[in-house]
This record gives sequence, structure tokens and C-alpha cells, in this order.
Amino acid sequence: MAHGNNSKEKVVYVGDSRVRRGNGFITPPDYTAYPGKSEAFIPNFLLKEWMVGVVVLVGILVLTISEPAPLGFPANASATVIPIPDWYFLFLYQYLKLPYASGDYIVLGTLGVTGVAFGSLLLAPFLDTGRERRFYRRPIASSLMFLSLAAIVYLTNTAWTEYKHEMAETGQIPEDVQREEKAAENRAKGLPTSSAVKPKEVAIVDKDDPAMGLFKQATCISCHAADLKGAGGPSLRGVGDTHDKEAILTIIKEGQGQMPKMYDTALGAGLSEEDIDTLAGWLAKQKSEQ
Repeated sequence: MAHGNNSKEKVVYVGDSRVRRGNGFITPPDYTAYPGKSEAFIPNFLLKEWMVGVVVLVGILVLTISEPAPLGFPANASATVIPIPDWYFLFLYQYLKLPYASGDYIVLGTLGVTGVAFGSLLLAPFLDTGRERRFYRRPIASSLMFLSLAAIVYLTNTAWTEYKHEMAETGQIPEDVQREEKAAENRAKGLPTSSAVKPKEVAIVDKDDPAMGLFKQATCISCHAADLKGAGGPSLRGVGDTHDKEAILTIIKEGQGQMPKMYDTALGAGLSEEDIDTLAGWLAKQKSEQ
């Protein structure tokens, strides 16, 4: 080794045998090197995520089918109301009412503060580079999170409280509450609880007519059902509103759309031409208004 400032002295580098020689890039072990602690992303992990999503989706569909959203009475467009957004926007609604976020400071409130907030959110991964994931060991990130949550809760509660006080001062009852009270009152009286128009069921005309037996004998019930409400085919209740006897006979003989010709089938089932004519006349009498 060199000693002093003699530049001509021979320099000998001594290697350390404890340091292993590198073999270039070392491929990290895959998930199989950690049995019981990891798994393949495809299909194991992804399939589990999909299954959870399917269960949640089915649960939501069951709720929407079992408890459909009620259609209440129509809103009164001329009613005096105090505008207020949905609950999840209440904190923004209250924030924009603050002095430094409205009026002369509207640009600061809408662009300045929100720009800083979203900018901080974008820079968070670059500012908080620690490996620790426990929130109590990440004081800065955790403090910002709890501060934001507290601000949202405070602004939401303040907006709703001020709204209720304003309604009480003006003596107003929210229109949605009025509609709910009216629906509850009608429910107690056995009256309709909404303004939805329920379709009127069309009754069978001359249900005891012998043509009803011809209808069943001609195997029409296989597609149109015994109650004429339709099975594989359309309902025939009220068919006389759009088709007369001649039109129905033409459909029986020539078919229409996905309905095949049924004339020969009816003859094969034991009906005569007179029976088919009687059946067509009875179907033409199936009208919604009698």
C-alpha cells in the first residue's frame, strides 16, 4: 500500500474474501418461495376478488328487487323551497358559504384551496416515502387524514343544522316530508301511496263461451296460456282492440312474426273450419273496453 505522498510508490489493492462476487441481476423469487404467505395473482387472487364482487352485486340486486324505491306523489313545482344539495355534498355546500370561499374570494375558494388540496393528494406518495404502514407511526399523513375527516363531518353537520333552523324560522316543512306524510296517511286509509298509474287488467270476455273450449282444444294455450295472458307467446287479452275477426283468421292461416301457421294444427286437433271461424270471432270480442 502507498505511504505518504510518494506518487511513484506501488499501490497494491487487497480484496476481502468475505465479499461474494456478484453474478449480475438476481431474479427475485416468485410466490412459490413463500408457501402459505402468497399466491398467484391470476387466477387465484383475481378470482377471489371477482367472487366477492359478484356476491356484493347479487346482494344489491336482491335489495332492489325486494325493496324497490317507492314512487311518491309528484313534486310541487310552485312550492317555496330552500335549496340544499344531497347529503354527500353538504360539506362542499357549507364550505362555499364561508367568507374566504365566496363573494370576492370565490376564485380562491373554488380554485385556490381545492387546488392545494388535490395537489397535496397527488404529491402525497412523493412526500411520504416511508415504508411504515401503521397509521400511528406516520404522524404527518395520519394527522392530515383525521383533520380532513373532522372538517368534512363538521361542515356537513353545520350545513344540516343551519338548514333545519332556517326551515323552522320560515315555518316550512320540506316537501319530501310532506309527500311522505301524505303517503303514510293514504296507507293508513288503504288508498294508493303514490301517483303511479297501475295498468288496468283486461278481463276475458265471455269466459263461459264454448269457444273457450275450442281455444284449449286447438293447443293455443301452449303459447298463450289458459288465461290468455300469454306464456311463450303474447297475451290475447284485448287482442280485439287491434285485430278484427278477418285479421285473426289470416294470422291463424298464414302466421305472423314468430307465430307459425296454426290452421292445419287446429284441423289436426279435431276442429272444423266452422269451429276455427267461431274461435276467431270470439278472440275478436276480447277487447279492453266493454
